[in-house]
Amino acid sequence: MISSLPRVQHSLLGNNPWLFLSPHLDDAVLSCGALLQESARARDITVATLFTEPASPPHTRAARTFISQCCASDAGSLFEARQVEDREVLEELGVRHLHLGLEDALFRQRHAAPAAALVKKVLPELVHRYPTYRYDIALGRISRGDRTLIENLRLRVRELLQQTGAELLFCPIGIGRHVDHLITRRVGTFFPDKAVYYADFPYNLSFPVDQKFVTAQRLQRGTWDRHLAAKEAMIRGYGTQADALFPDGQIPLEPEAYYAPAA
Repeated sequence: MISSLPRVQHSLLGNNPWLFLSPHLDDAVLSCGALLQESARARDITVATLFTEPASPPHTRAARTFISQCCASDAGSLFEARQVEDREVLEELGVRHLHLGLEDALFRQRHAAPAAALVKKVLPELVHRYPTYRYDIALGRISRGDRTLIENLRLRVRELLQQTGAELLFCPIGIGRHVDHLITRRVGTFFPDKAVYYADFPYNLSFPVDQKFVTAQRLQRGTWDRHLAAKEAMIRGYGTQADALFPDGQIPLEPEAYYAPAA
């Protein structure tokens, strides 16, 4: 149970604000919806979503496949719909939302010379930072080109912690090794006195936790199993994503898992 995590248990006894970092426009609710629902009654909670925008076309094959899987006609309308979904779900929970406006890994491009415009039209993969999903994004190799992005995020999150007065900072632990999740996890490591890591759902149903990271950060695991039945409605509020994430129509009601230092 969550009582095995003193940092979280101590905070649950009070009403200090919390800050959640969500890589994409659904991750915080997918992974932490039950805890969010319970805790929003007692404290101010802000969910800051990092990667909330696409880029203009032409897109890579991986990006086009994602747009198609979401039954959308184009990236712009898809991300507009996702932002509306996220806002409505979080408002229903009584949670503040903040969209940081960074480009999703599927759309991030290298800083290229103007001459690269023609190359982009012919083969978009050549100018994208993560040209494929399987061999780039899903392998968890963060591009060197994202170093500045990570530093800017560190500064932005530090500001948010000061502005919100958050006692805890919740970040994904990176199960599934999506680079955007790992970047968000990296940001959490800059704030070791506040960080709590959540298991990335539903990816934790298919992939193991990064035990090296758990050991390096001296983390212990705890679970939260209250209000799980309410999560299905929350998740279905993300209509552009639910069918693609759960193609058989069944959303498992798994206890949420959290990781934090023992002391």
